[in-house]
Amino acid sequence: MKPSRLLLALLASLFALALLLGALHALAIPLPATLQALWWGLLLVLFGVALVDALRLRRLPSPQLERQLPGNLPLGRWHEVHLCLHHDYPRSLQLELFDHVPAGMAVEHLPQRVMLHPGQLTRVAYRVRPLQRGHFHFPLCEIGLPSPLGLWRARRHLALAGETRVYPYFARLYGAQLMAVDHWLSQLGVRQHQRRGLGQEFHQLREFRDGDSLRQIDWKATARKRTPIAREYQDERDQQIVFLLDCGRRMRSQDGELAHFDHALNASLLLSYVALRQGDAVGLATFAVEHGRFLAPVKGAAQLKVLLNAVYDLETSGQPADFAAAADLLLSRQRRRALVVLVTNLRDEDDDELLTAVRRLGRQHRVLIASLREEVLDSLRQAPVEDFEGALAYCGTVDYLNARARLHERLAAHDVPVLDARPSELGPQLVSRYLAWKKAGTL
Repeated sequence: MKPSRLLLALLASLFALALLLGALHALAIPLPATLQALWWGLLLVLFGVALVDALRLRRLPSPQLERQLPGNLPLGRWHEVHLCLHHDYPRSLQLELFDHVPAGMAVEHLPQRVMLHPGQLTRVAYRVRPLQRGHFHFPLCEIGLPSPLGLWRARRHLALAGETRVYPYFARLYGAQLMAVDHWLSQLGVRQHQRRGLGQEFHQLREFRDGDSLRQIDWKATARKRTPIAREYQDERDQQIVFLLDCGRRMRSQDGELAHFDHALNASLLLSYVALRQGDAVGLATFAVEHGRFLAPVKGAAQLKVLLNAVYDLETSGQPADFAAAADLLLSRQRRRALVVLVTNLRDEDDDELLTAVRRLGRQHRVLIASLREEVLDSLRQAPVEDFEGALAYCGTVDYLNARARLHERLAAHDVPVLDARPSELGPQLVSRYLAWKKAGTL
């Protein structure tokens, strides 16, 4: 409880009056004797009224609060949180309201001044934007309650537990269900290549059409029906994809509001959605983190929710990327042949260890290395050189990129494909590569 501005103003007025009376008395200016008695009377009255007002404030019940908080929030997106206030006050009352938002969230429209009216339910709203993934707890709400006469303000903490989970921004994944998958993929910049060859799964028999290859003709069915019958193929299903996510310190690089690790999660979830829609199984493994996680590949739309629940609270560590340990983990857990997507940020020092680990994986699985390239590297390489420091930055950037290019060439020489992409472009490029391999029957 603390004095309000009104009480402080009244006390300041009495203090100023006391100074004036004292100055006049020091100057030997005659004053009525009742003025001093009047001043003391005013002080005692103010003291008594303030004491009564404070006691009434202590007995004043707090309003009842309810917080309407979504159970799931997407990372980096603004969302409204609603507070409902119930009260039994006989008169209108204005209070201050502040909700204790957990660290890791940006907030707007707090604190607020709320006017409570008798017999009415009051609703207020503010906005939050999660800045990191994980499980967040809202512990309490704080109100500033004025006394009946407005001489005091009490700050009360009301226990109002709430919790929510912050997931990667997956709204566009669910939004894709409202449109054709091909149209949605084209909007994301995904390019689908023409099918080469007929090495896909058999789908059905149908009448021969213009443009069909003679190799598609089923001669036995043609002889029975006495009309040309062709085989129709579909992309092979029931394949397996496993994401091998680097959770080490190199994935902490920041591009925009998201770290490379968050971009990697978004891209992995995007490809997971497409692969699950294609009838393939999707799994996940992590490395360079204290408690690694492994999800066996499973088919079906429900697997996307399983993946989201498995990665929403994943955080990067300060450990270096141990590619040998990652290969050991995957080879021991994943027996069936799969497309292994190693998502990391390749550095120029990644050489023999990475190549050895990938070649071990390549004996049993198809491996694709998805490497995130910092946006700042492209900016520095394209920026005009105007001074000595700019020249040093340009030369250092080009030297670093050349070292990475040599690493990519060495991996390509050992038949290890590398997808080098900026974080914002990783998702569409992954999907494009997956669809191209699937149509070519090379997964």
